[in-house]
Amino acid sequence: MLGIPFYGRLSTYYFLYYALLGVLVPYWALFLQARGFSSWQIGVLLAVPHITKLGAPNIWGWLADKTGERVRIIRMGNLFSAIIFPWVFLTYGFWSMVIVLAGYSFFWNAVMAQCEALVLETLGQQSHRYSLIRLWGSLGFIVTVLVLGFLVERAGVTTIAITMSALLLALWLASLALPSRNSTARMRPAVDSIWPLLWRAPAFAFFVAGLLMQLSHGPYYGFFTLYLDGQGVATRWVGALWTLGVVAEILLFMGMAYLLKHFSVKRLLVASLALTVARWSIMGSGALYWGWLVLAQSLHAASFACYHASAMAWLHAYFPFKFAGRAQAFYASFSLGAGWALGAILAGALWEEWQQATFYMAALAAGVAMVLLWVFLPHSSTSKAD
Repeated sequence: MLGIPFYGRLSTYYFLYYALLGVLVPYWALFLQARGFSSWQIGVLLAVPHITKLGAPNIWGWLADKTGERVRIIRMGNLFSAIIFPWVFLTYGFWSMVIVLAGYSFFWNAVMAQCEALVLETLGQQSHRYSLIRLWGSLGFIVTVLVLGFLVERAGVTTIAITMSALLLALWLASLALPSRNSTARMRPAVDSIWPLLWRAPAFAFFVAGLLMQLSHGPYYGFFTLYLDGQGVATRWVGALWTLGVVAEILLFMGMAYLLKHFSVKRLLVASLALTVARWSIMGSGALYWGWLVLAQSLHAASFACYHASAMAWLHAYFPFKFAGRAQAFYASFSLGAGWALGAILAGALWEEWQQATFYMAALAAGVAMVLLWVFLPHSSTSKAD
């Protein structure tokens, strides 16, 4: 379909992966709250999968580039995460929950960085059409958010963990159909070091900015649902607001190929960050008027979709093919993992006292990231590294 190789298989996998995030991001905090965990404990538990992401993707990325068994690693990661996660049903203590979440996420974090590398390899010269596959992930997120919002109201928070377990199993089954002929399986294992490229100023600024961008999402991903719930907003309307954000990102993904052809990656990244500053500033004002909430959620098209697609384009252009797995893994661990973990922990520590004003901290982080990229990224930001 659309002239993209293996479009159906790759799109299905993205649909299920982000359907799982449609449970984890908006609703997982409700499950933890129902188990009696405090705000700071919830912040730490939300951070656990991202703390394991500090190391796990780099281990799996190195192994994928070294052995060429990228798809096998994706399948193994899905299988073991599906086996470990259901232990949450028997877990009530804080530290025992930390152990279960750390165990499942160590393997789950093997998955997406290598899948991103696989998709870009499969697309080859059509890499600018990545967003047409990624938008199916956004659709999966929407479906889960809408359906689970009604299920939680009617059947209770246990449905959150049940749905996550079912999706992890479905994700493993979908991984069995992923294409392997275009992966690195037939490629000579890379032995060069990626570190000289990572320490160059553009790459260093890019990864630090990515960390700050992800950190800025901490109050949103961790406490936006709890904030609205505490203000008496019905769960179905909370789900509708999350859905609005994802609809906005889908529309952006549909036009991303055009944007990447007509604007430099640097301009797109900087514009995304500028709009992210505006988004968190609106939320920090504490305005619960629907007009402001709709505007803030619509800016998810910039703070997530445009930034993510542009970041994937920058990684694909900057790092040679032999470093694809490790570059994606480093971005997943340092920028996404450390950023999300720090954001969740800081938001958890500050939320009880600051509440929605925590979003001002998020706006500051996004603003610093914007300055970093404006100063240190070359204007074109599209050429391969030497």
